[in-house]
Amino acid sequence: MDQHSSDIVDYYTQRYREDQRLTARPQARLEWIRTTQLLRDLLPAPSARVLDIGGGTGEYARALVAAGYQVRLVDLVPSHVAQARDGHPPVEAQVGDARALPDADNGYDAALLLGPLYHLVRRDDRLQALREAVRVTRPGGLVVAAVISRFAGPLDFAATGRLDGRLLDEARALLSDGVNDPRIGFTHAYFHRVEEITDECAAAGLTDVVVHGVEGPAWTAAEAAANGPASDTVFAAALDLAGLYSSEPALISSSAHLLATGRVPAR
Repeated sequence: MDQHSSDIVDYYTQRYREDQRLTARPQARLEWIRTTQLLRDLLPAPSARVLDIGGGTGEYARALVAAGYQVRLVDLVPSHVAQARDGHPPVEAQVGDARALPDADNGYDAALLLGPLYHLVRRDDRLQALREAVRVTRPGGLVVAAVISRFAGPLDFAATGRLDGRLLDEARALLSDGVNDPRIGFTHAYFHRVEEITDECAAAGLTDVVVHGVEGPAWTAAEAAANGPASDTVFAAALDLAGLYSSEPALISSSAHLLATGRVPAR
């Protein structure tokens, strides 16, 4: 395991509770609801075989298992794999790197990359992960890849009253390089523009690439309203707009997460 991968494992093992992430904040709840809705709409019918690459502690995998899918999870973090195996329902899970999957060619109807790409700072590594997802998915199958929007961090800081001069300077730097500075929060990460993830999916061999905005343009309003008297009303409106504007080109980048989908061509 290289130093970058070791740092990611240390972050999720010692500093962050991934199993609690999707219920912690309005943005995270919107991410969970909308990603689940999008997977329901995009994936083949239940009983299809799905590989959840970088699936963390198995929240999405368990929802898919409960819906009737055959799901296997691969994650870099051993404690995540243990939690996925021990959850209810349990998920078949194995420690592995998204860039070198332990799975055979063409073994799945769909592959999910809902976490790895934003932890791979180098484009070559992201392309390798995407190509591995393509390799293990049958021709005609679907690859679904999540990334963090280039603008997510600064918008979050502004919505929650944390955008100071130092963070504004970081937002300015992100415009050009997309690389997160771990000293201001999170860990090693790359934040995408829509055109970048579209290009990376195509470069990895996917066709019919479509990018969705996950949380929609009003997720920052939901964050700003959290714990206030209008929190539920604003959250419901943000959820409605997330669905309405999911693939609206002018608004996709305003989401905190982007979800790219593409088809595996005939080989």
